[in-house]
Amino acid sequence: MPRRFPLSRVYQLLKPGSVVLLTTSLRGRHNVMALSWHMMIEFEPPLVGCIVSGRQLSFETLRPTRECVLAIPEAHLGRQVAAIGNCSGRATDKFAAFGLTPLPARHVAAPLVAKCFANLECRIADTRWGDRYNMFVLEVIHAWREPGVRAPRTLHHEGCGRFAVADERIRLTSRAR
Repeated sequence: MPRRFPLSRVYQLLKPGSVVLLTTSLRGRHNVMALSWHMMIEFEPPLVGCIVSGRQLSFETLRPTRECVLAIPEAHLGRQVAAIGNCSGRATDKFAAFGLTPLPARHVAAPLVAKCFANLECRIADTRWGDRYNMFVLEVIHAWREPGVRAPRTLHHEGCGRFAVADERIRLTSRAR
């Protein structure tokens, strides 16, 4: 028989996509945050919805610059990803503190992250839900991927310091590309 589950923990039941690092840059100062709450909205052009708390430095940078990079790390960067999520960019240069190398992007000021297997340069396509829900719709305008990484082991946040690692792959019939 099902039991009542606390509403404050519902987020632990819904599994978003892999944890990404969202980078921003304002007046030459780079920042990076760990981001779990994002989703594909459209495929062509690729649109990604993401939630960035209004308390975050990244929110304050993303709004005026209207651009960022979504960098996708693998599980071997898990400790760094968790540490990035546990501190503020207001007091810490997270790139330096956690041994990340920023690389120049082609179309945005926000940096790519060298150790990540994929980096997506994005511009804000829609902010209508930003004020009410802290949700931004990003259009991916350029994508980078390391060619040697065929089956990335990505991190998936489950809440309360728990992460799952995507490792097992199965094939099922699908008409989607």
